[in-house]
Amino acid sequence: MATVRTHRYTVEAGNLAAMLERRTSLIDGIRSANPAFAEATLITLEDGSYLDIWRWNSAAEMQRALQNAASSPLARETLRLTTDHTVLDGELLDER
Repeated sequence: MATVRTHRYTVEAGNLAAMLERRTSLIDGIRSANPAFAEATLITLEDGSYLDIWRWNSAAEMQRALQNAASSPLARETLRLTTDHTVLDGELLDER
C-alpha cells in the first residue's frame, strides 16, 4: 500500500530560493536511488507555511530510503533552511 510522509514547515523569505533548489536536488538524488519514491508535492498554505508531501510505494521502501537520507549532507542542509518542522506518516486510504 502506498505511504505518504507529510512535512509541515516554514521557511524565511530570504531562504526560500535556496530551499527550493536544495529540495529539487534532494528529490532527484532520492528518486535516482529509490524507484519506490513516487512523487513529491509542495503546497504553500495560507498561513505562509508549507506542506511537502512525499509518496512512496510502500512503508518499508520509505523507511529504507529515510535511513540512507539521514546521513546525507544535502538532506541536513535542506532541513536547516526550514523551521517549525513537523512530520507525519500515513497510508494512502483513498485517491480519486
